[in-house]
Parts: sequence; C-alpha cells; structure tokens
Amino acid sequence: MRGVRMPTLSQRLFRSVEATESRIEKLGIILVDGFHLLALFAIGGTIVWGAFHVFLGMVSRGEATIDDILLLFIYLELGAMVGIYFKTVRMPVRYLVYIGITALVRLLLGSINHKHESDWTTLITTGSILILALAVLAIRYGSSRFPSDREQRDGVDVL
Repeated sequence: MRGVRMPTLSQRLFRSVEATESRIEKLGIILVDGFHLLALFAIGGTIVWGAFHVFLGMVSRGEATIDDILLLFIYLELGAMVGIYFKTVRMPVRYLVYIGITALVRLLLGSINHKHESDWTTLITTGSILILALAVLAIRYGSSRFPSDREQRDGVDVL
C-alpha cells in the first residue's frame, strides 16, 4: 500500500460537492422536462376543448359561418404547432405566421361581410396579410438556404 495515495480531506469534500451538484442538476432537468410535458398536454387539451366548443356552437346554431371554419383552421394550426413542438422540442415559427394570416383573413372577411364596403381597414389588413406571406417566404428561404446544424444532421424541416 506504499504507492497508493489516499485523497486528502479537501479532495474528498470537493468530490462530494461535485456529486451533489450533479444530482441536483439531474433533478432539475427531470423537473423541467416534467413541467414541459405537463404544459404541452395542458395546451393541447385546451386547444381540443376550444375547437370542440366552437364545433358545438356551430351544431347548436345549425350552420357554419366562414368565421367558424377559419377559427377551426386556427385551432388546427395551433394543434399542429403543439404536436411538432412535442416531437421535436423546436418552435415551428412558420405555424405562428400561418395562424396570423388565418386570423387576419377571418378579420377581413368578417369586416367585409358586416360593412359590405371597402375602406382603409380592408387595405391595411390585406397589406398585413401580404407582409406575413412574405415573412413565410423569407423563413422558408432562410431555413432551406441556411439550415441549422440540427436540421442538417436530422433532416428536419421545422421552420
């Protein structure tokens, strides 16, 4: 036992502190991942509940307006966004822009149906839709021309 050196007290304390920090870090990761999954399920459930509520409203009225149908498309895009985020842990920004476009189209059609005339609001709304469509184009171009390291490695097209 002559050639074996025993660790000093400070070395043993340092290793103990490192082990404790490692356990705390692992616990933190587990808690954050658990909250992440719980929040995704809550958001997904809320989306399904909201879409179902809109659908029941259409059934009870006995008709479906274009506003209702576009609202269901918004719920569909939100659900798709949550599903993609659940699978890839990446936020699909493009879906948010699609939701914005659908919401503006819904606003535009509602405005035209109620007023039956065009005004500055119509022009501003259509301009906003054009800007968001150009944003989708820019996002698609950027993600295909300059993919992230993860996209290149996994072959994933999230944006």
